[in-house]
Amino acid sequence: MDRERLRQYRDFLKDTIRKRIDFSRTDQNRGIAVPPIQKPYPPDAVRLDLPKPAEWKHIPRIDLTEAIARRQSRRSFIPKPLTLEELSFLLWATQGIRGKVTGGHAYRTVPSAGCRHALETYLVVLHVEGLDSAVYRYLPLTHQLLLEFQEDQLPRKLVGAAFGQSFLGNSAVTFVWTAIPYRMEWRYDLAAHKVIAIDAGHVCQNLYLACEAIGAGTCAIAAYDQEAMDLLLRVDGEEEFAIYLAPVGKIKM
Repeated sequence: MDRERLRQYRDFLKDTIRKRIDFSRTDQNRGIAVPPIQKPYPPDAVRLDLPKPAEWKHIPRIDLTEAIARRQSRRSFIPKPLTLEELSFLLWATQGIRGKVTGGHAYRTVPSAGCRHALETYLVVLHVEGLDSAVYRYLPLTHQLLLEFQEDQLPRKLVGAAFGQSFLGNSAVTFVWTAIPYRMEWRYDLAAHKVIAIDAGHVCQNLYLACEAIGAGTCAIAAYDQEAMDLLLRVDGEEEFAIYLAPVGKIKM
């Protein structure tokens, strides 16, 4: 192995870069406006209301100790769709907003460095009751789904963008999280990128635990074709790009 090359890449895991940043020169400290906490969308875009937490009737309660003990990566899904209520619950558990949005901050169900929340949640929906198969985006501010687009042969293209991992094509829905780095860079400059990756881990762990409550399973995936996944989501690959994904489906109990 190339030890020097490994050493250079290990530096990403360290926080030494913070000592080389002049934080007085970040965009935040220069008075530049805070970036939007949710990616904008056209005013005529199709939006679908999700059942709100107070409206859920079929989401079982689960002991946290039990959920943690049962948590595992699952790649075998049965051919049973998720309900819209279950999808609503999973989205709330991974990116739901708690309380009022103030000063460009939105406290959510997951932690984020500086409350910057640089992630967007895309959903490649294959089998969810009440939803057409398509690519959607979660709108946490209003707890809605935004219809991004419909796509022919969506399961095949999803599997192809994940280096042929076929179980994604058998899922009910695949969560694909993108990063919009500037949301974090605005505050932390070059120290932003490590914490974006850490934030993604917080989100996916919540997905694992929430799946245990509804008889579903998931499997975190960090191996995918970057360019193909960005192309599938129709993001630019520079100011926004895929960073993590996880298929979800019902499992044998």
